Amino acid sequence: MRGVELPDLTPYLGQMTFGGLAGYAVGYALKKVGRLLAIGLGLLFIALQLLAQAGYVQVDWTRIQKDVEPLLQQPGLQSLWERLVQALTYNLPFGASFVGGLLLGLRAG
Repeated sequence: MRGVELPDLTPYLGQMTFGGLAGYAVGYALKKVGRLLAIGLGLLFIALQLLAQAGYVQVDWTRIQKDVEPLLQQPGLQSLWERLVQALTYNLPFGASFVGGLLLGLRAG
């Protein structure tokens, strides 16, 4: 009985390795940038509250909530994630390994 002959995947190993490493680096960087963005938004909130308490500014938090709430609903975030992954994997022959590396990088970052 003769065994099944498997195709030679050697030419694709470099692409898969590069895709995984590139995805990991992008995921790691995105998580770090996200943390910096969260810190910046937190500091902005503190500054606004201190300025409002001192009487320099008046903040309409109800209006801000009304404007921001649609952006934070789950379908909007899912669409944003899908658009990000689509943009990052555009025209990449190694998109699957890139997405895998991206998820690992987000977890590690």
